[in-house]
Amino acid sequence: MISNLKHRFFLSLFFFMSGLSFSTWASRIPTIKTIFGFNEAELGSMLLALPIGSLLGLPISGWLVSKYNSRVPLTVGYGLNAFALALIGFAHNTFTLVAAVVIFAFTTRIFNISVNTQAITLQKRFDKKIMGSFHGYWSMGGIGGILISTLLIGLNVSIQVHFVVVAIVMLIITLYSYQFLLKGDRSETGNKLNLKKPDPYIAYLGLVVFLCAICEGGMFDWSGIYFQEIIKVKVFTYGYLVFMTFMAASRFLSDLIVARFGMPRSYLMSAAFIVSGISLAIIFPYFWTAMIGFSLVGFGTAAIIPMSYALAGASKKYSAGMAISIIATYSITGMLLGPPLIGYLAHAFNLRVSFVIFAICGILLVPITQMFFKHQRLSDQTT
Repeated sequence: MISNLKHRFFLSLFFFMSGLSFSTWASRIPTIKTIFGFNEAELGSMLLALPIGSLLGLPISGWLVSKYNSRVPLTVGYGLNAFALALIGFAHNTFTLVAAVVIFAFTTRIFNISVNTQAITLQKRFDKKIMGSFHGYWSMGGIGGILISTLLIGLNVSIQVHFVVVAIVMLIITLYSYQFLLKGDRSETGNKLNLKKPDPYIAYLGLVVFLCAICEGGMFDWSGIYFQEIIKVKVFTYGYLVFMTFMAASRFLSDLIVARFGMPRSYLMSAAFIVSGISLAIIFPYFWTAMIGFSLVGFGTAAIIPMSYALAGASKKYSAGMAISIIATYSITGMLLGPPLIGYLAHAFNLRVSFVIFAICGILLVPITQMFFKHQRLSDQTT
């Protein structure tokens, strides 16, 4: 019998490799921009392929998790994601690039829903909170991907070789780790989506995740461009690296922070970090102020997703897999709007002005999270 600690280790490994896969792609966006000669608006339009692919994967991922044990779509989706990553490196025109990115995003959504379903199921077997640490490993994988990208860019290694090597490592880990994933986590109830009666509990959480996704998606896709074009740094991965580093630190600390201050205050702290950090980077567009600003944004955004997923898993109306799938719809919508919106605003005005969107999202987090917890208290009183 496989121990819970071993389950946790290999599930953490999948989170880690998921972050590495995504950051491998995201850290090379400036390279892709240069290869294809995109301007900001054209890059923003190309980046629409990512959330569109994810949206296509949402109904399928929810159906797969409700029909099978989550380790099946997790493994298949992750293996296909490695293949899609390699395809991006070999795209030779805009059409093939967009097609490859859509497949990459589609498969990312399949295994993301599955891996979070596994995490919520495993959380129930532990007395202490562990959700934040899983997402912390995702961020650690992101840091690893950025460091590898920074090294390979410095060595002038082609994007084709880079992506193929990462894809091969992903496939090897997937094939070996499958046996250590949780079995029998399919829920028999709460798998049907009721569109006629939206659940306020899930809707509030969805709005919170939506705002966070705009910040995360925008920072993932545009932090390298910001350092390349505004800060004028040759090694453009610095901004993305510091953002991901502090995101990882925050996620590993988030379980302790939530236990100490509670979720309502933790959400408020996250909002404060986002607003102050992005304001610093915009008002003072210099290397160290931007580094500090991006680190604060990373620290602020990090805990929002794991906290919201944990709350979604406690839904009284939906199973954990279906609740996460619904929440992810809001997240992908944020991803859909965020990066392209930054691109269009940057093209119309400038990149510094476009980053104000992140501060607005941070401010809006305050009233929406307060409304959620008010609804939660009233709901608990009536049951």
